[in-house]
Amino acid sequence: MFVLTIDQRDSRRGADLVPAALDGLTELGGDGWAARPERTAGDEMQMATTDAALALRVLLTSTRSGAWSVGVGVGAVEAPLPRSVRAGRGAAFIAARDAVDRAKTTALRCAVSGGAAAQDGEALVHLLVDVRDRRSDEGWEVYDLLAEGLTQREAAERLGISAGAVSLRAKAAALRLEEAAVPALVHVLERADSSAEDEPA
Repeated sequence: MFVLTIDQRDSRRGADLVPAALDGLTELGGDGWAARPERTAGDEMQMATTDAALALRVLLTSTRSGAWSVGVGVGAVEAPLPRSVRAGRGAAFIAARDAVDRAKTTALRCAVSGGAAAQDGEALVHLLVDVRDRRSDEGWEVYDLLAEGLTQREAAERLGISAGAVSLRAKAAALRLEEAAVPALVHVLERADSSAEDEPA
């Protein structure tokens, strides 16, 4: 199981971003949530899923804005998982707390906890988030259009630039690197989850 604990950064000096974030994350996960996103305390949210790809997607989506610290806990949970994530217990919940506490102290704003395999996942997550943090606004424009399913030529038409310019933006934004890294990282997280199955909740 993957338990994500997400805390708003510098919340005392800004607006409450939790309600809008909850709506967005609930929609993002669809039927993939084992426990849907909820506000747990203050400006903190928590959610749970068995889907490594969804856990990674939430982490990447949340770290993009810089407004959130994201902790991913990998491990067993007490079954049956209660309807409200706030009542959940088990190793993954403990790991998520450790992860978000560590995420608050790093410039990359994220951490993964739950054993040696989770540490491998964290190292790779940090590399990918660092690449994304260096991406320019122009690079994100191309990323978002390609994520909608547009081709580079169609993205060029939408942006009013040449296909060659889009290709250069995509290269500078390391979009192919991310495209290759995400499925590999999902496999690493799946192995981390599998290795935690026999651990007590």
